[in-house]
Amino acid sequence: MNSFDYCNPVRIVFGEGEIARLSDLIPKGSKIMITSGGGSIFKNGIWDQVKSALAGYDIVEFKGIEPNPQYSTLMKAVDLAKKEKIDFLLAVGGGSVLDGTKFISVAAKYQGEDPWDIVEKGAKVNEAIPLGSVITLPATGSEMNCLAVVSRKEQEKKLPFGNPLIFPKFSIIDPAVTFSLPERQVSNGIVDTFVHVMEQYMTHPVNTPLQDRQAEGLILALMEEAAKLKADPNDYQVRANIFWMATWALNGWLNVGNVQCWATHMIGHELTAQTGTDHGRTLALVLPALWNHKRKEKGDKLVQFGQRVFGITGSDRDSIVDQTIAATKAFFASVGIVPSRKEYGITDEICRKVAKYIGDRGKLGDLKNIGEKEVYEILQLCD
Repeated sequence: MNSFDYCNPVRIVFGEGEIARLSDLIPKGSKIMITSGGGSIFKNGIWDQVKSALAGYDIVEFKGIEPNPQYSTLMKAVDLAKKEKIDFLLAVGGGSVLDGTKFISVAAKYQGEDPWDIVEKGAKVNEAIPLGSVITLPATGSEMNCLAVVSRKEQEKKLPFGNPLIFPKFSIIDPAVTFSLPERQVSNGIVDTFVHVMEQYMTHPVNTPLQDRQAEGLILALMEEAAKLKADPNDYQVRANIFWMATWALNGWLNVGNVQCWATHMIGHELTAQTGTDHGRTLALVLPALWNHKRKEKGDKLVQFGQRVFGITGSDRDSIVDQTIAATKAFFASVGIVPSRKEYGITDEICRKVAKYIGDRGKLGDLKNIGEKEVYEILQLCD
């Protein structure tokens, strides 16, 4: 196991009706900018709960943060935050709203010339507007980490960044708010959670038995709860379990002392930037192909995963790997995602473009052995 330094300061307030506690969590007298997305929170009662909980606060609203939040939109919010001298940011929505708000928090205090440098170049920031969240979609895990992803359409880029300053001060998780979500979003979130775990687990072995068992247990529980949700979408306890799993998958507990891959996410991000395909669906497309391509390097973990999680038996290594990949694709199908490169409009030209763009930025993967050639080959293996 590798050395590590781990701290997670996010306060989680979990349960039905907990939105009412917002006034206990935000400093009195704060001038708050509430950020939100496309409008669903105004139809399902969440907005009313938030406004009621924050009665008496000075509130500014910023609406319209897109899925895959766009830099141009976020910069409008940055300008508003500066103009209004905002003291606290509250993201109300899914992971994209929260990711965008994390960028707003540091960009509004950035002293450099171009805030995009925070994302693309890792420019140093020394201050941020504090933020909290009312998270409405189990998927990204952004509610309990200091990571975010921002897109810039005119440059065809979708890039991650991280900074300890963007840890939320708190996140409220009310599983009841997920009852109004479309099935497509729930499925995407389940796949995103699955792949988050795999990016921290499906690597070359580094002797992390506790983290391995945690990851395997999370995946087993996720598959069990996903099946229950399909059988009864109205089960609050199942929705609560899935939401907590999504949070747990990317709050840092699985990767301490470990190595990480993230190649599936980086390739998936570029496919989303090029085609607009849902993030969860690009992940479901790329992950099995990447495993197939890197079966030699990831073989030990693929065999371990297949045996421990899917109960695959036998002594033929390649056969176990093949069955593990097939079982993973079958799980994605069970939640309604059967990815198709053709259906998503991923042409050979796009494959080459994505491969070159990633190759120009450097190597991906836990062994840093996935460059332009390998990305193109992986995309050719996508079903």
